[in-house]
Amino acid sequence: MTEHKRKPSYKELLLLILPALAIIYFGFWGAYQFVSPAPPRTITISAGNPHGAYYAFAQKYREELAKEDIELKILESTGSRENIERLLKGTADIAMVQGGTAFADEKSELLSLGSLYYEPVTIFYQKDLQLKRLNDFAGLKIAIGEPGSGTNMLAKQLFIINHVNSQNSTFLYLSPDEALKKLQSGEIDAAFFVSSIQTPLIQQLLRNEQFSLFDFERADAYAQVFTFLSRLTLYEGIIDFNLNIPDKPVTLLAPTANLVIRDDLHKSLAILLLNAMTLYHGSNDLFSRPGYFPSAEQTAFPLSNVAKRYLEVGPPFLMKYLPFWVATFIDRMIVMIVPLLLLLVPLFKILPPLYKWRVRSKVYRWYKELQKVDDQAYGKSLSNEEFKKLNSELERITREVGKLHTPLSNADQMYNLLVHIDLIRKLLKSKLKT
Repeated sequence: MTEHKRKPSYKELLLLILPALAIIYFGFWGAYQFVSPAPPRTITISAGNPHGAYYAFAQKYREELAKEDIELKILESTGSRENIERLLKGTADIAMVQGGTAFADEKSELLSLGSLYYEPVTIFYQKDLQLKRLNDFAGLKIAIGEPGSGTNMLAKQLFIINHVNSQNSTFLYLSPDEALKKLQSGEIDAAFFVSSIQTPLIQQLLRNEQFSLFDFERADAYAQVFTFLSRLTLYEGIIDFNLNIPDKPVTLLAPTANLVIRDDLHKSLAILLLNAMTLYHGSNDLFSRPGYFPSAEQTAFPLSNVAKRYLEVGPPFLMKYLPFWVATFIDRMIVMIVPLLLLLVPLFKILPPLYKWRVRSKVYRWYKELQKVDDQAYGKSLSNEEFKKLNSELERITREVGKLHTPLSNADQMYNLLVHIDLIRKLLKSKLKT
């Protein structure tokens, strides 16, 4: 019986492995088309006046992003309208925006990461004036913010419904610092501000006995008309208990400040910003309880899906426990890992039996040749010439079978084939004519 080689058929392995590798490669390639790009290392925020709250918070965001090697460039601006326009033009990726400053047709292109804090409307006026309602401002010189600022837009909206306009009053379009100077010098009667109550400029005005802070007696009515406004109360003494500032409760109106993004901002960067928002706006202030901000309420634009999920359940699992760039890489690769597993699991199940079948088929194909020899010898006696011819064919089959490379797991099929060859050889000898 011919000794065959008991070792793996590397050719058969390659014939199976190479197509499998090709399938995996094209699976990877196809899945990679859906992998989001890595977050950019540099992004831009349009903030506001360098002395205002928007700019101050933008600087804090920059510090937080710098911890993850993300550079946040800060652009000065005249206010919310310019910030929105920069987002729409693509010259900024993020912007600080005051509620109520967006136009309806812009709300499909930009998204909010949430409202950050209340920005009270504070109108300071010369103390000797008796101003109870907004229509009392008719005939006065009033600073209503720079053109394009949220302050300017809101001041006009509130004055218009009170019939205070540029025909019966003098409107001055000044920056907050310019308005403060002219108010202190007595050149103007009143100044309209929309800013965090903690802004140094507002704190300075609150402590100045030369001015009074306007009390919105009809705040509920204004909030009903302008739904982006909320009614707030600045309680007696809350600014300074020792000096009792203010000396009585003051009712205020307030939109919210929002962090607004382009809809193509990388979601990982949006989560970093949400982390910073939670850090700097999550504690309580004079008008909100701890944890209220950042909020999904009173947003200037539709809330992004990333922010919605973050505000409901917190940051993604990976970003809670892994460094930012590691978590981002894994998150991006998940879109490849899932299809890869869907490919590998079936392949690992199919390849072993397929390999076994391929090896067996190499053995079984020789049974067809052996059957031909058997058929030619069946039911008759063989002459010397016929015997030699069939025996020669049998020897050829034996030699070819001896060249087969089979693993030990298929040795039983090989030995069976050799036994059957030997049986046919004996059959041929028994049928030889004597």
